[in-house]
Amino acid sequence: MSGAFAAEVTVSDGRRSASLGAVAVRNRRLVLLWLRRQALRLANAHGDRAALEREALRLPTADVRAVLFHGTDAPESLRCWATDAYRQDEAIRTLEAGLPLHFTVADPAVGLRVTLAGWHTAPAVPP
Repeated sequence: MSGAFAAEVTVSDGRRSASLGAVAVRNRRLVLLWLRRQALRLANAHGDRAALEREALRLPTADVRAVLFHGTDAPESLRCWATDAYRQDEAIRTLEAGLPLHFTVADPAVGLRVTLAGWHTAPAVPP
């Protein structure tokens, strides 16, 4: 399946939801690559408030805004999802099947939920 694809990272506290960033790309592999990059960026910034503040000043538009997690469960889940070959294979198969991809982690200390999502936006246009 080819055509247009999109990916977005959102944050929710159960009452409100906001986009941390989104991208439109030309294929499902780029969706997965972007989502993996964002998952690792969010996970690696955990616990380093100074790094988050420095990064906010030089962040390229294609990357999501940082989130300050209060516990370690959400960052570790993001890192595990992004680096586990089985989960990545499962994610690409989901996109190949034309289904939307969703992966959500929770920070129970403050009720924060971060969702990584990717989906097919338009059918392929014949050349």
